[in-house]
Order: sequence, then structure tokens, then C-alpha cells
Amino acid sequence: MALTRGDDYPIHQTPDPIAYGGTDRNFYDRYFFNGYHPKEGEDFFAAAFGVYPHLNITDAAFVVVRDGVETALHASGWLGDRMDLEVGPIKIEILEPLHRLKLIVNAPDKGLKAEIVFTSRAAPIEEPRFIRRISTRAFMDYTRLTQNGHYEGWIELDGVKKSVDGFVGTRDRSWGVRPVGARDSQEVVPPQPQQFFWLWSPLSFDDGSFFFHSNDDALGRPWNTRAVWTPDGSDEAGMHHLNGQAKIEWKSGTRHARSATIQLTDDYGKPAGQIAFEPEYEFLMLGLGYTHPKWSHGHNHGQLAVEREDIGLAQADPKMPFHLHVQALSKVTFTDAAGKVRKGRGVLEQLAIGPHGPSGFKDMLDFAP
Repeated sequence: MALTRGDDYPIHQTPDPIAYGGTDRNFYDRYFFNGYHPKEGEDFFAAAFGVYPHLNITDAAFVVVRDGVETALHASGWLGDRMDLEVGPIKIEILEPLHRLKLIVNAPDKGLKAEIVFTSRAAPIEEPRFIRRISTRAFMDYTRLTQNGHYEGWIELDGVKKSVDGFVGTRDRSWGVRPVGARDSQEVVPPQPQQFFWLWSPLSFDDGSFFFHSNDDALGRPWNTRAVWTPDGSDEAGMHHLNGQAKIEWKSGTRHARSATIQLTDDYGKPAGQIAFEPEYEFLMLGLGYTHPKWSHGHNHGQLAVEREDIGLAQADPKMPFHLHVQALSKVTFTDAAGKVRKGRGVLEQLAIGPHGPSGFKDMLDFAP
């Protein structure tokens, strides 16, 4: 029987029961969180939770960065009712849609426990729909909402319990189609060179949030991008939309940013300020399953599997393909069109595969000189 609790809510998008996500086997529905102190400190946490209806799989991860070590808790299981946002020791509760959510981790045998509540600072932004094809095959077709907020609660790692009260950060929700689970056995024809360039940067300031992202093609032309200043407490009408052009200075021998700037313009091309980044360290998205050689999203690990992984960040080789995807915790300076200067903190997410003209990348995995 396919009927579940979700079918009692008026949220259907197809004639099917909610248990079915359209007809594409790569359909997914996903949550993401990150959090950090707004001014200083190394501690950082992140979480992800995904469901894959056609694969009948759900998975989640929770990560803490402390003392130079990225500790990840991976969990994967068979999908039951899609309204149950829980897999093994990781659970999400929606306290108030689009405003307050709770993240619970209860894995004392793995040395990790947490109770964290996210409260939004303003309405979420809706990023432009991401539609990307490789030749005639749909590679991505999804929507994301992104929202900054404040956190309260605690994290306990190996018996050391620390508060996250006063932390800031981001949560997002995305749903649609992207590659998940086992790789397609039939390659695209004719063969296409791999290329993907992605920057995603939600930033936290005392009085508001800035959101920037850009997907670029091999020549550096953005095919999906957005730049939005969101004052605290604002709804969609109170958001200030701009245009952004990123310039990255890469660390030698890597595809990780040493520094970055975003030049802002208004809809008429008039200069509208600048955002400057000073990366502090790179959090590996591997810890949340992204490009992970074992725990990548949507794979079947049996009815339930849970594993802890500890990664020394200083020892992680930036040339390894599964270490390309990072979020750099960064100090940021936002100078607006009126010359007002705001100091804050945020992440600069980066994933650069294949050529990118403005960066000087010409091949699949050449690195900055």
C-alpha cells in the first residue's frame, strides 16, 4: 500500500500518492544546515537529510569541526513514510514551517549527541530553478529555498558538551532531480567533457543576510545566479536583488579559494558595492556525503547503517577529487552602494570540475599555479 500520512494533506503535485516522486528515478527531497559563531571560533557544524522515493532510500549526516578534525556521522536506511524525518540517530522536526526547525542527533555509541533549534531571520529566498542538461539527458532539474537564521542548543562530541546558543548560519531545502544512487550504466553519447563550476555563499551580518550563488560554464558565463541582500525581518518584498560577478584567487596547487571578491551591480549595470572574503579553513562537503566514495547520496547500505568518520583537515589532500567540494568558513566584508561597511562571517562553497576560463583551468583536474 502506497498511502501514507502525507496523503491527508493537500500537497500533491501529481496524481500519484505522496510516496511517489514523479517518474524520474533520480528524484530527491533534501534538507541542509550549517552553523558557526558570527565573529570568531573554529567550531562549525553541518547536517544533511535526503529522501529518494524511487530508490526507497533515505540518508543523513551530521558533522562537527573541532580542533582541526571534521567528525562526521553517516546514516542510511530504507525509506518508510516520507513524513518521518528520521534515519537512525538523526532526526529533523519542523516546529513552524519556513521559520523554526529542530535537529536531533542521538548516537552516544558513536560519541555524538546534539539538540539544535534553527530560527529564521527573514523569509527564505527562492533560487532560480536549476535546469541543466548534458547533451539530451537531464542532469539537474530542481528548486532550492535558502534561509539564514540563529541557533540555540548544544552539541556533545566525545563527552565534551558545548553550547551553540548565538550561532548563526544557513538552512536550505531543495527538491527535484540530480544524480543520486548508483551511476547510470549507459554513458551520454556523444561523449561530453565533464565541467561544473559552482559557488554558493550565504553570509551573516548583524542586521541581515547576503546570498550569492553562481553556476558558470567553461567560458565563465553564469547560467544560474542570484545575489540578494535580505534585511532581518524582511519578507520577499523587502529583499534587495542585485547582480554579482565573482573573482577567485586560488591557492597554489588547489581548486580552493585563497581569497575572493564579488562585484555587485544593479539592474542597470551601475556599481552597487562589493563583498570580500577571507577564508579561514575548508570544511569538506565529503562529510555530508557529497562526492563521498562510500556514503554518497542515495546508495543502498541495507535496512540501516550508521558509521562515524574522523578527518584531519590539515592532512586532507586538496587534489583528491572527493576533496574538491568544500565550504570555506570565511570572514566577510560587505561594502554597499552607499559606502556602508559591514563585517560578518559566512561560507564560500566551491566545486570546480573541468575547465573554467576566468580561473585559468583548462583540463578536468589541473590546479592553480
